[in-house]
Amino acid sequence: MRHGRKVNHLGRKTAHRQALLSNLASSLILHKRISTTVAKAKALRKYVEPLLTKSKEDTTHSRRTAFSYLQNKESVQTLFGEVASKIADRPGGYTRIIKLADTRLGDNAEMCFIELVDFNTLYTKEGAAKKTRTRRGRRSKKEEGAETAEAASATAEAPADEAKKEKTAKKAPKAEKPAADKKKPDSKSKKDKK
Repeated sequence: MRHGRKVNHLGRKTAHRQALLSNLASSLILHKRISTTVAKAKALRKYVEPLLTKSKEDTTHSRRTAFSYLQNKESVQTLFGEVASKIADRPGGYTRIIKLADTRLGDNAEMCFIELVDFNTLYTKEGAAKKTRTRRGRRSKKEEGAETAEAASATAEAPADEAKKEKTAKKAPKAEKPAADKKKPDSKSKKDKK
């Protein structure tokens, strides 16, 4: 049983595991999608996503930190150039794991693809605009400005609508009283005669 064990050691010593994750992360950044086992993909996601977040801030310190993890100049250059510009708006969740139906022949291990979300065009609609809202429902300054503008225009239109209603009420001819109302005074006069 694996009570409370949060790190999957992948059956390797620490140095071997670090080298494996470094190579997988470099391959993922360079190729945007790689095929591996589900266990390695889940371990890689925890390893590479903080690096992707760090790449949004292009400083010498963040480049050196990324290089210490990746140990590959080409992947660091790609990370801070091509990848960082694509993931700039995204507030996390940069990778996607897609499980495959078939398993590996030798040991029957579950296989999957792990890919960078923003580089897969199959799942995104070409004409659709990207939504910038997060799940927490924070309102952006643009939305708040638009709502206050709508409220101001609605209050400006309300007096104009009332003025139009008053004008149409004045123009409309007064309706004549129904014939039944005319008969009522006659009926009262008959009662008075009796």
